[in-house]
Amino acid sequence: MRLKLVPQETNWDFFRAARLTFGASLVAMVASLLAFAVLGLNFGIDFRGGTTIRTESTQAVDVGAYRDALVALELGDVTITEVFDPGFGPEKNVAQVRIQAQDGQESVTPETIAAVESALQQVAPDITFPSVESVGPKVSGELIRTAVLAVALAIFAVLVYIWLRFEWQFSVGAVAALIHDVTLTVGVFALFQIKFDLAIIAALLTIVGYSLNDTVVVFDRVRENLRRYKKMDMKEVLNLSINETLSRTMMTSMTTLLALIALFVLGGDVIRGFVFAMIWGVVVGTYSSVFVASNILLILGVKRDWSADGDGGAGTQFAKVDS
Repeated sequence: MRLKLVPQETNWDFFRAARLTFGASLVAMVASLLAFAVLGLNFGIDFRGGTTIRTESTQAVDVGAYRDALVALELGDVTITEVFDPGFGPEKNVAQVRIQAQDGQESVTPETIAAVESALQQVAPDITFPSVESVGPKVSGELIRTAVLAVALAIFAVLVYIWLRFEWQFSVGAVAALIHDVTLTVGVFALFQIKFDLAIIAALLTIVGYSLNDTVVVFDRVRENLRRYKKMDMKEVLNLSINETLSRTMMTSMTTLLALIALFVLGGDVIRGFVFAMIWGVVVGTYSSVFVASNILLILGVKRDWSADGDGGAGTQFAKVDS
């Protein structure tokens, strides 16, 4: 017996409350932008600057004990990760301690580094510190600009791809859904002041790809049904297409969420921010594929205008805006 998250055949009207769902998305985007403008993001060391201290010890790394030893120093954002390498022998246990730059200072001072080393030596007396590296505010600023550029270029590439693969009305819907997903994700991180670092940028780019994949599946079915039902109303075509792909959409989203939730619970603090962004992105990405991208397509008022042959890709006009 096969597992079914939704019935094999559904006939749900996803546009019955189109104004409500689309309006809620707009309100959520505005609220996210306000949260970003007022509260700002809780940037991690990657974007604020700081120092990374590499440690080595014959004792096993106890991340919790390391963190407890540094609490009294009140250093702000401190990230401790154990480094695993197949080449390490049992006598070599390596960790990285990352400390954010303190307010009003270019980098972590030598006195602070000495205090950190002394505190860690209380936990592991034989610990050594083979390397200390600092990231200054100039490098951090460049990372912020590069991260913003990476997300913007990814969205622009999506715009071009969908435009060539389908038509410009579809590309507008797909890009609107991507902007919706990224904006809401940034808004949640600003609202709850979750640490925002390069791993979250990687999550945002992954969310863009995941949401795009979901949207393209729906749009591809829309294109097939536009050809098949040439006299069917556009709203009915969209509803039919979403219902036909709903089982696939839900199964993909739920299996992805199962893996992500397991990582969120068992993966530890190091990847928790990244996994949270992915979980949120899967949820809003699935939502936006149905209630944002498809709504945009319906609002644009497309109609069929078929060529004698072709599959509706680049060079073949199969849908155009009502004039």
